[in-house]
Amino acid sequence: MEKIILENLQKDKMYNYLKENSSFVKDLNRHPDFYPEFKKLMKEKYNLRLTDKVSNIINDLEVVSSIIETLE
Repeated sequence: MEKIILENLQKDKMYNYLKENSSFVKDLNRHPDFYPEFKKLMKEKYNLRLTDKVSNIINDLEVVSSIIETLE
């Protein structure tokens, strides 16, 4: 795998995801320009997008709100 791709994997903390989805190793070795697509797919799969984070915060707030309502 190209050195630049490996550096990006470590910098973006995608190396662990690559271990879990080893089929992408072959794709990244053959087509290093596939990295942005790989990163996008991993963020979608592991809910790392900004929209996912906002959604998780909203869900947490709803849970806290329901707990407070129950206690009253």
